[in-house]
Amino acid sequence: MRLRGGYNFHLAGRPHSFVAAMPEPTKLYLPLWSRRFRFGEVFVRAGDRVRQGQILARDKSNHGVPLLSPRAGVVQGDGPPNHITLGELAREEEASLDPREILDRLPQKGGSAPLNRHKLLMLGAWQFVAEAHTGLLPDPFKSPQAVIVSTLHLEPFVARGDVQLGQRLACFTRGLEQIQTLLEYQPIYLVLPETQSALGKTVREKTRGYAWARPVYVPLRYPYDHFAVLARHLGLKAAAASPVWAMRTEGVLAFDRALTLSRPCTVRLISLGGSAVEKPSHLRAMAGYPLRELAAGRCARGPVRLIDGGALTGRAVTKDEWGLSAECDGLTVLPGVGHRRVLSFMRPGWGERSHSRCFLSSLRPAFRERLTTEVRGERRACVSCGYCEEVCPAGIMPHLIHKLLYQNELEEAERSRVDLCVGCGLCSYVCPSKIELSEQFQQAQQELRELAEPQGAQA
Repeated sequence: MRLRGGYNFHLAGRPHSFVAAMPEPTKLYLPLWSRRFRFGEVFVRAGDRVRQGQILARDKSNHGVPLLSPRAGVVQGDGPPNHITLGELAREEEASLDPREILDRLPQKGGSAPLNRHKLLMLGAWQFVAEAHTGLLPDPFKSPQAVIVSTLHLEPFVARGDVQLGQRLACFTRGLEQIQTLLEYQPIYLVLPETQSALGKTVREKTRGYAWARPVYVPLRYPYDHFAVLARHLGLKAAAASPVWAMRTEGVLAFDRALTLSRPCTVRLISLGGSAVEKPSHLRAMAGYPLRELAAGRCARGPVRLIDGGALTGRAVTKDEWGLSAECDGLTVLPGVGHRRVLSFMRPGWGERSHSRCFLSSLRPAFRERLTTEVRGERRACVSCGYCEEVCPAGIMPHLIHKLLYQNELEEAERSRVDLCVGCGLCSYVCPSKIELSEQFQQAQQELRELAEPQGAQA
């Protein structure tokens, strides 16, 4: 399979490479949910004093992945619902985890590998891993068929891999070695940019002696860094019994921190970008950091829409969310335009881009477009322009699948391989009819999974 489709973005609000450390907050609001996790098993209550790195809650349905306390403090009882609120915060000297604390909890025996995998789970490093084909959290005690490590993160606006590496290349290579100790003969595919950048050259030189790290060079074109796209490109099949571990730069650094230093992973590097951000930047912040304080002094005045994650695949932050989620890798802030533009149909599109190149902007040199929440026109029926098919990295026909789903032909949509959709969001982005194709396909995939579950149980 060759890499196909994709799109190059030119959007205003790209975060700078400089990393700013956020000041210590007075309170932390830790949401009991994130994109993949629901921390339903809570171990603390109001008035409890907790230590830094203590497990506050677990997601029992996701191998017991924990929600860790980023700071020592006292659990507050007056915080928002579905959050653990910490006050009286104090930064303690970090202590390494004693391996004896987890020996009795091991679900299986057999040397240091199970011990290290459980350590990754307890110290919050395992949440940086995803199963390449499904995006779900894989079983840490099930051997993978391969590991994909991507130094790229191409979706706007999320923390870039080159910024995450920064001056931590030694930690990154050490983290790769730690991953290798968990494997037997399985390869590690190291995804690097195809361009001859200084950072890419340095990474290649550092890992040249690692026979088990196989370099994979891809163009800087979204979504060529998507794990499902990479897994298919490498010929790795989807199999429940043999998952494909996938992680980005921050995951390798978390593995190094957990296995080399035995310390919890509670601080993340996130990006704050988007056309409503006056000072796009990368920030070092912990889970639960107040969202208002993150955006204070950095965003334009007026109504904005806050998105947890990238501009294409992130989810809108609701008014009920007060703190940074445990999985957040970027905050996208867009102007929340609520009015309709007068005579918008007569505008030639000089300052707006279109995949169809029918706007006047196609005559301009490359420029960065200011992305907003405007629909820019009326929603309408599919016109079979084929633009979604041109950019689709999965090689399917989104416009055909959309029409089948519109007619409730779920079986025909399955035959048309709606299951191959990776949810990158490009089809929705380029659609001139403003159809939310990606959302529709993900709903169809969920319905197909639900229909298949009873059959699997009977078998």
